Amino acid sequence: MRCETMMKRSVKQQLNAKLNEMNMNLANNYKDLAHDALKELDQMVEDLKQSGDLKEKDYQKMHQMVDGYKVKLSDYHH
Repeated sequence: MRCETMMKRSVKQQLNAKLNEMNMNLANNYKDLAHDALKELDQMVEDLKQSGDLKEKDYQKMHQMVDGYKVKLSDYHH
C-alpha cells in the first residue's frame, strides 16, 4: 500500500520508504523488524503532522492506515 495523496514529494517519499520497509519485513516474516518499522512509521506520521508537513486530510488517511496495520500486527508475534 502506498501513500496516494497530494502531499509534498519529499514527505511522500519518506512515508513510502517506511511503508515499503515494513511490508518487506512482513513479507519475509521478520516480526520484530515489522513491529519496529510500524512504530517508526507511526512516529513519523505524528512528527510530520506536528511540523506542519502533513496536512490534516493526509494525516487522517495515514493515521487510519497505521491503525489498520496495528490491528493486522496485533497477532503477529513469536
